[in-house]
Amino acid sequence: MNAFTIKDLENLSGIKAHTIRIWEQRYHFLKPRRTDTNIRYYSNDELKTILNISLLNKYGYKISHIDKMQPEEIRSRILSLGDAQAMQERIVNELVQEMVELEIEKFEKILTNYIAQKGIERTVMQILFPFLEKIGILWLTGHINPAQEHLVTNIIRQKLVVAIEGCVTHLDRDKTVLLFLPEGEHHELGLLFMYFMLKNRGLKTLYLGANVPLKDVAYVASLKKPDLIFTHLTATTSGFNMERMLNNASVQFNGIPMVISGAPAQQYNRALPSGISVKKSLQEVIDYLGTL
Repeated sequence: MNAFTIKDLENLSGIKAHTIRIWEQRYHFLKPRRTDTNIRYYSNDELKTILNISLLNKYGYKISHIDKMQPEEIRSRILSLGDAQAMQERIVNELVQEMVELEIEKFEKILTNYIAQKGIERTVMQILFPFLEKIGILWLTGHINPAQEHLVTNIIRQKLVVAIEGCVTHLDRDKTVLLFLPEGEHHELGLLFMYFMLKNRGLKTLYLGANVPLKDVAYVASLKKPDLIFTHLTATTSGFNMERMLNNASVQFNGIPMVISGAPAQQYNRALPSGISVKKSLQEVIDYLGTL
């Protein structure tokens, strides 16, 4: 069983910590335990409860009414939400719940069904990116077991690899993009999605993978002369230095433009070296691909 902090619940549900505390005082659906030092912590069941209640509350149900509902009624009301955004949020919440319970077969079934209905690109944009944003903070703080991370990310990776291998397009654009993750970055899912997006749009790709020294990227770039070098950062190691990496890339890539995306890049607020640009969102990346 996981032990979640009130901050974890805030990050996962979108409900502010002070609101959660008020709900605890007024209603009956949350019963946190406390450590020996009197700090609240929440179980898997409390996490599932707050995810369900926050979703109903967001889409029009009053907390006082939800408090009187039995779990079966809460589940029924969630399934009846007809708004497209609500349905997507419900599925994201289900993925979170199946992950914390290690219900890996159910996790994969949810993904498989959505891919069958919407395709891999919509699944990534509507479901997987919101899911990864929600749980990324838990991976960084160690509030879920590493085994949970490995199990779910490997499932997602398999889906992306299958999509890449099966990608067929009649587009043929005379542009080449070199994809890599720098040393200290091992989270490959965002980069794999970009691989799919590029291939699906008829762009040629060179995929180097994770944790690649810049000198190796520069060597390939000098031989293959790509039109663009791209990297997507998710959660770098503690020794990773963004400023040093960007400055070295600007020098070693010899004028080839580089685009960087992902949360660490979004938070970087210093001047960017020549030839390097940052995309602040997935939509910005997609819009940029349309210009290549």
